[in-house]
Amino acid sequence: MSHRRSRRTALKILGAGIAAAWWMPHLSLANSGRVLRKSIPGGGHLPVIGLGTWQTFNVGSDPQLLDARTEVVRAFFEHGGGLVDSSPMYGSAPDVMGYALEKLGKPDSLYTAEKVWSPAGGGTREQIADLSGRWGVDRFDLVQVHNLTDWREHLDVLKQMKADGEIAHVGITTSHGRRHDQIERIMREHDIDFVQLTYNITHRRVEDRLLPLAEEKGIAVIANRPYDGGRLIRNLKRRHEVPGWAAEEFDCRNWADFLLKFIVSHPAVTCAIPATTRVEHVIENMRAGHEPMPTQATRERMIRHIASL
Repeated sequence: MSHRRSRRTALKILGAGIAAAWWMPHLSLANSGRVLRKSIPGGGHLPVIGLGTWQTFNVGSDPQLLDARTEVVRAFFEHGGGLVDSSPMYGSAPDVMGYALEKLGKPDSLYTAEKVWSPAGGGTREQIADLSGRWGVDRFDLVQVHNLTDWREHLDVLKQMKADGEIAHVGITTSHGRRHDQIERIMREHDIDFVQLTYNITHRRVEDRLLPLAEEKGIAVIANRPYDGGRLIRNLKRRHEVPGWAAEEFDCRNWADFLLKFIVSHPAVTCAIPATTRVEHVIENMRAGHEPMPTQATRERMIRHIASL
């Protein structure tokens, strides 16, 4: 038995339990408006706050950490979550999602977003089959080419898999502001459904060309690194208070509200994917997906405020 298969078996043993319909939807969070959802190609809508798993879900087979991440997943769906994003680059994150979903059951709102990444080994189909087993799902809603590695080869296969109904959507990703010229060319020349890129209030380069192009082409946008790897929100919490006018203008109570609402209020952005290890933080993140949202004038004021700090 392979090491990977034996690890999956161990996780399944640890995760054995009764699946329950625990994901009863919450209509609101403490005086918030309705959850904002945005349309995706081919029909359907996604809540604007998703869940990232980079670093935070790479916990191996430690039972205590597996159960802790399961509680994060539970809170995410209890508070209206949809898209969960992972990658074979993220170590044991796909296994941890499999553990959580086996223990909790799979809510109807779950939208599975995975990636193919050449350094993980194996061809496109082989990687997807392996990841499906690790998640414990029959098929993925979205498969993305991670950081454009061998993108031509992977994209050709993903398009065929979509045409055959084996996956629902196809996408590409980048992060840290890299490869924007190449991303733009692919968006213009190829039929893709999603693009994932870095976008937050201090990293706004994509506003110039990539976000307008996504709107023009009808491509859904996933914003990664919404807190700049955590540094942005940590520094703001440590040194500054949320401005009082933000509460009046868009029901902003904390820096999570401020930073995430800025991102998802952009008309081209479909979903942001903050990652966390703590239940209280995922609940805070989810609240940011509730209306009201900043207007364009308020967004400009938010930019000026952060620049002045």
